Amino acid sequence: MPAAAAPPASLPDLFAAFNRLTVLIVGDVMLDAYVWGKAVRLSPEAPVPIVNVSRQEQRLGGAANVALNVQALGATPLLCAVVGEDQGGDQLLELLRTTGLSAEGIVRSGHRPTTVKQRVLAHGQQLLRIDSEVETDLNADENAQLTARFEQLLGRADVVIFEDYDKGVLQEANIQHFISLARQRGVPTVVDPKKKNFLAYRHCTLFKPNLKELREGLKQEFGDTDADRPHFEAAVARLRQLLQPDMVLVTLSERGVFVENGQLRRTYIPAHVRTISDVSGAGDTVISIAALCVALGLPAASTAALANLGGGLVCEQVGVVPIEKQLLLQEAERVGLLEPHPLAPSPQERGTSF
Repeated sequence: MPAAAAPPASLPDLFAAFNRLTVLIVGDVMLDAYVWGKAVRLSPEAPVPIVNVSRQEQRLGGAANVALNVQALGATPLLCAVVGEDQGGDQLLELLRTTGLSAEGIVRSGHRPTTVKQRVLAHGQQLLRIDSEVETDLNADENAQLTARFEQLLGRADVVIFEDYDKGVLQEANIQHFISLARQRGVPTVVDPKKKNFLAYRHCTLFKPNLKELREGLKQEFGDTDADRPHFEAAVARLRQLLQPDMVLVTLSERGVFVENGQLRRTYIPAHVRTISDVSGAGDTVISIAALCVALGLPAASTAALANLGGGLVCEQVGVVPIEKQLLLQEAERVGLLEPHPLAPSPQERGTSF
């Protein structure tokens, strides 16, 4: 059921309130597989290195990594997705079990494989990535099963995250059906889009593209300098006209984030100065934090400021890792996220640079 309208009054209260939330995450789950080894010679069969394997690991990826972030923040994630009746699907379900994530919303299909991205690494470098996947839309039976799981789980949700990787689980018809059901129940909807369904998320609560996705989704070209700001803001205005979301949050990579809700002034929040180790998974952290803030009724600028902070923190870690809740709270208090108004960005957090 939807959360109470009044947002928490302090950061500790906010982070405690995360524990009471349930988040329904619908979209593309995947298995991230890693093979580590040593490459000491070239193959006699082709000019490629031979890798002697020393270690292998499977991790949850895609929408399942968003679920890990939601879980790390203290909320309860419910995944709704489709995987294959294959080894990858078996491994993914086992990872859900070992990490304490529910699989009740997972549909298994004999007609499509589980998305698996296998990376081969040696001496600290990625040599090769092998993707096993399809990008075709779900068939009628798969979509019916997914819809049934979504409808069953929606009654327990405080917010819905659409995690779209263009793998075919989400398509315009089911997207609009899911958003309509959520709106009828007063459950906010938060979207992490990709190119194919970019303009399908009409009337969502929060729409969070990155700069590249905004360009591709609207088929508009603009740069990322201060001189390009009018073109960027015109693109956001066009996006609002087409989708009519309550809030637009655009991640700008090392330049921070932009947020507007159609009422407040446009707000640019610069990134914090950090030692960046790996940007992988930062978007999953941003959407997870933003969804919880939306569920609790936080203002747009406060939502963006906290999500921006969390996205930067995970970039200091190597590999795709979920956010550390206590570290995020400590950092939010350190930068004065409460000043001068409760749960609003401080003067240092407000920015004008694009």
